[in-house]
Amino acid sequence: QVQLVESGGGLVQAGGSLRLSCAASGRTFTSYTMGWFRQAPGKAREFVAAISWSGGRTSYADSARGRFTISRDNARNTVSLQMNSLKPEDTAVYYCTADPRFNVVVAGSSDYWGQGTQVTVSS
Repeated sequence: QVQLVESGGGLVQAGGSLRLSCAASGRTFTSYTMGWFRQAPGKAREFVAAISWSGGRTSYADSARGRFTISRDNARNTVSLQMNSLKPEDTAVYYCTADPRFNVVVAGSSDYWGQGTQVTVSS
């Protein structure tokens, strides 16, 4: 079992920044690919970013590339999402997810998900 707890969401003006964190506990964190998804009201959950267990491989959605940066600290069992130049369309609940397989995380098919943290970007 892996437990994931997100934090760092909030209300920010367009153009601002937020840093989300996900704390993991349970099984060996360092063997898991970690990812972030988001879900806006009335929309399907969508992929944002993923990072391999070593941090050497990352993937971003087109909407996130160039503005968001995913990183991890294996010593602290945390993964972060630095979000810059935020737009109102980034408003969503952001979820952390984990799986040993990179492609499974990107596909959104992981077994492990956090409860989510709300990000609201005002115009």
